[in-house]
Amino acid sequence: MTFEALPAPPSRAPDLADDFTGPALRDDLWIDHYLPHWSTPERSRARYDLDGDGLRLRIDDDQPDWRPEDAPLRVSNVQTGNFAGAAGEGRGTHRHRPDGLTVRTPGTTRLLWTPSAGRVDVTVSASTDPGAMLAVWLVGSEHPGPRDSGEICVFEIDAEAVGAATTARIGVKAHHDDRLHTDMTEVSVPLDASRPHTWTAIWGPAGTVIGCEGRIAGRFRQAPDYPLVLMIDIFETGGRSASTAYPKTARVHRVRGWDLT
Repeated sequence: MTFEALPAPPSRAPDLADDFTGPALRDDLWIDHYLPHWSTPERSRARYDLDGDGLRLRIDDDQPDWRPEDAPLRVSNVQTGNFAGAAGEGRGTHRHRPDGLTVRTPGTTRLLWTPSAGRVDVTVSASTDPGAMLAVWLVGSEHPGPRDSGEICVFEIDAEAVGAATTARIGVKAHHDDRLHTDMTEVSVPLDASRPHTWTAIWGPAGTVIGCEGRIAGRFRQAPDYPLVLMIDIFETGGRSASTAYPKTARVHRVRGWDLT
């Protein structure tokens, strides 16, 4: 991570602004399911609380795997859009697996905040629960076409990587977009990510900049130039453990986003 300062945010008010202080999750901004078209509602639905200190995403002991084929894999996610083709088709947001994802829950197309260029600041507290990962992604909606599938990985933080300094994965993933190439890197940020801190992504024709706590963590010479869905999620990938306390949790304290398309 460099010590170069991030650019200041736009002077105008953000298009997306949420402190998660309301009595319920805002359905004009968020879909509380993880890629619901590839799964079924009881499996894709997020577990979460709004308790005055932001959005607490949970993995509960009784939570089902996202898809039986992917077990063990449990996730609680909120996202700002979704696109799905017809039942049985292979069209939909984030075709992240090569082994034949097909639409199981059609009719889930909603585009709430999906800029093609912009800036997003996300303030989070990462999980330290074993086997958990907190991630923030900007993923191509794919509703204009299947090539529009690239991803900006704002960060992925494994619980085991959190400490006085924290290791995170950041970068760009091409997925099915042959105009991009996957360029991921690990960075060490000098903070305990289990405490509130802010990650930033800025993207557009000049490329992508990813930062943490106001400092640049990585520069990338490419950026998707089509609508992107903001996704914030906690994963459990290692399966249930009798020695692990539930729920496993992470927090989202604040989100600010500017559409610069």
